[in-house]
Order: sequence, then C-alpha cells, then structure tokens
Amino acid sequence: MNLLFVGDVVGRAGRQILAQRLPSLVDRYMVDLVVANAENAAAGYGLTQPVMKELYEAGADVLTSGNHIWDKKEIIEVLKKDKRLLRPHNYPQGLAGQGYGLYETAGGIPVAVINLEGRVFMKNLDCPFRSADQILDKIRDQAKIILVDFHAEATSEKQALGHYLDGRVSAVVGTHTHVQTADEKILSGGTGYLTDVGMSGAQDAIIGNQKEAALQRFLTQLPVKLEVAKKDPLLCAVLLTMDEESGRCASIQRLQVGL
Repeated sequence: MNLLFVGDVVGRAGRQILAQRLPSLVDRYMVDLVVANAENAAAGYGLTQPVMKELYEAGADVLTSGNHIWDKKEIIEVLKKDKRLLRPHNYPQGLAGQGYGLYETAGGIPVAVINLEGRVFMKNLDCPFRSADQILDKIRDQAKIILVDFHAEATSEKQALGHYLDGRVSAVVGTHTHVQTADEKILSGGTGYLTDVGMSGAQDAIIGNQKEAALQRFLTQLPVKLEVAKKDPLLCAVLLTMDEESGRCASIQRLQVGL
C-alpha cells in the first residue's frame, strides 16, 4: 500500500502546486491514500471551508494540522463535522475536533492517521508521547497501518517520538518547520521516519513568507506583518510504502516537485 504525505500547504502557491502536480503523483506512484498538512493553507494562517474544498478536489483524502488550525474561527464548526480534518490530539479536552481518525482506501485497507503537536519551543500542551499511547490503546485492533503527523519545532522531540513509537506505528513524519530534512529512514522496529516533510508553497520566500517583511523582522526586531509569498511554488512530500499484513514501512522516499 502506498501512502503520500504532503508537507505544510502554505497559501495560494501551495494550493496551486498541489492542484497541478498531485494528480500525476498519485497516478505515477499508484498512491492509495493522500494526507496533507493544511494548517497554513488559507493565506498562510489557518484553514477555511472553501480552501478545504480546493484541497479535497486536488486529491487530498485526509487533512492534518497544527497550532495554526485555530487562526480562522469559522473552522471550529467545521472541526465538529468533518472527520477528514484533524487537529492535534493533545490540546485540552473539550475543544472541537479530533486528533485521530480511521479511514479506508479504495481497496478497502483501513488506515489510521494520528495528529500530535510538540511542546518544546511551543505551547504547554498535554504530553504527545502519552497521548499517542492512549490513542494506540483505542485503535490497536482497528488498523495495522498507522501514520503519525508530529507537528513540532524541535528535531530532538521529533526524533524522540519516532523512537518511542518505533514498531508500534507505520510511520512518524514531522511538520511545522517548513524545511524538508534529509534524514528519511526506517527505524529498527519497522517504522518509517522523517524529521520534517517540508513545505508546499513558494520557494522564493522565507518559510513561505515574503522575504522583505521577514527580513525586516530580523533586522528591526519589530512586529512587522508577514505576507505569504507567491513565486516559484514547490511541492514537498514523502512517499511511504507499507506492508498491509504487518503494518511495517517497506520504503520511504522524499519528494520535491516543482512546476
């Protein structure tokens, strides 16, 4: 079974490259399920229903997110209804939405997707490690193929979760930093791992934002408003091949696809 995970879709440039290139990637690699992180898809901050519709029409089956999922208040009602949209599970109890879901490929293969957020250099959330344990206890008998999107800042925390879940999930892939790392591997227990999948958005930018405003922030230390960049989009993703019987990762391949 082939699963394609698309890194953080940022603004219009990210949505455009997704619409242009995702269908051909699905065909070329015979992808059974597409998961995309969409927390930055609406003008760089948050997500809206019309933008979600664009992503689904482009070929995304499941949308994960992170700390920016709350930026557009209208998404609260969507989180209550759309089971294909996930938010990090380890936010306080009682918030709208869910942090994991069970899905099925066209061929009838059950796949679980888990969304977690890190705590190092980020918010003081519930423990992502123990949250993962709780979810796995619930879905243990429902799916062998389990993908984890760990939306985190620190590489050490991401690596730690990868090793913590090694042998218990099919893959742990990182999002949030918008820079694709070159450390894809299959861990000793059979779990595919990549510290950060990268960003699907404008390359001529600073992590998806226009260079001029971002530079002014660094040079002046003032709260300059950031604007999403639009030039030279690139799609960053990771292709994971899973063994349907064991749930182990058979291969992992980073992808970068331009116009």
